[in-house]
Amino acid sequence: MFWFRKFKKEKLMIAATENTERDIHDPYAYELDEIDVSLNERFVQNTFWGFFERLRKEDPVHYCAESQFGPYWSVTRFDDIMKVDTSHGIYSSEGGITIANPQDNFTVSNFIAMDQPKHDLQRRVVNPAVGPVNLQAMEGLIRQRVETILDSLPIGETFNWVDKVSIELTTQMLATLFDFPFEDRAKLTRWSDVATAVPGAGVIDSLDQRREELLECLTYFTELWNQRINEPPRGDLISMLCHGESTRNMEPMEYLGNLILLIVGGNDTTRNSLTGGVLALNESPEEYDKLRADYSLIPNMVAEIIRWQTPLAHMRRTALEDTILNGKHIKKGDKVVMWYVSGNRDDSVIPDADKFIIDRAKARNHLSFGFGIHRCMGNKLAEMQIRITWEEIMKRFKNIEVVAEPIRNRSAFVKGYTELMVKLEAI
Repeated sequence: MFWFRKFKKEKLMIAATENTERDIHDPYAYELDEIDVSLNERFVQNTFWGFFERLRKEDPVHYCAESQFGPYWSVTRFDDIMKVDTSHGIYSSEGGITIANPQDNFTVSNFIAMDQPKHDLQRRVVNPAVGPVNLQAMEGLIRQRVETILDSLPIGETFNWVDKVSIELTTQMLATLFDFPFEDRAKLTRWSDVATAVPGAGVIDSLDQRREELLECLTYFTELWNQRINEPPRGDLISMLCHGESTRNMEPMEYLGNLILLIVGGNDTTRNSLTGGVLALNESPEEYDKLRADYSLIPNMVAEIIRWQTPLAHMRRTALEDTILNGKHIKKGDKVVMWYVSGNRDDSVIPDADKFIIDRAKARNHLSFGFGIHRCMGNKLAEMQIRITWEEIMKRFKNIEVVAEPIRNRSAFVKGYTELMVKLEAI
């Protein structure tokens, strides 16, 4: 049986000074104050881990004076991230939740980038869509769709798991949540990718293209809004927004911002964890054997997959006042970046954090969903989709073999995949 092995990374070199070249993938090629962990190239090459390990050990609250995103603080340890994520009176979400600054000629707003009380009022409008009653009602539909998708896959032939499984399942779920025309559901995936893509990395060529495509998204959803506002309230997200007391009078850019939030939030965590789980089991074959021997480990494994994958690498806050974090003096207005991808590998809180362990104790003790008022609204839905998928996988396939190095997103925000080539072995 062929088990996936890690391929050696090609060493890419850049000029660090006029006469000196340094390997951008070597964390010890830099002085501590020169480290910029936001470089997209390291995420597409999967070589960022050593930089975060060094920062956790030597400078867990680290100031980067120069980057493509301007100066920012990196918070890399689990407990410090928790402190920032739950100190809403000190660290604000207003102005953006990613390290990148908002596009100057295209400003949108959404409730994840708001503080209390407006955040709470808008989130409360859509929260029932992923509440316990709705989740229970959706479980049968999700299982039916998973069965259909898995039964359509070729046995013994190489195909891209991202396209055939991860994207298709999450796109169908998004269409259901919005009651979006099913035949147009691929638009949802496209808009999600456009909203988070780095220009020039294969999805969009420029910020202007992003603006144009997202305005098309707004036009399409405005037509749906105009239909639902004249109908009795029902359980889909658009109806909830247009009838909700705190959202029915939104300006167009605020409507678009909340749409992008819900589309990306409903897509990326599940999509990239569905792919990451396959990769993790191939990289840790002893865990795959453990799963084959005991399917009851699946719920715990789901939490471990989400920790190990960490689908969103970071979230940003802005300091509302001068403050001190782990001995560092942060000034009012400073950009503070919580690197969830680093906190989830913090050995001081999570034993053997670099290992993928499907029966890990306290597997749900991870940062991937965030904490506090901004904790991922759809976390239970994401877990349910991944759980059902693996329950149905194990009924059908003895092995999902990864046959090539994955192609990863060129992004320091969405930590995911565009391609994972696999081959299935039936039971």
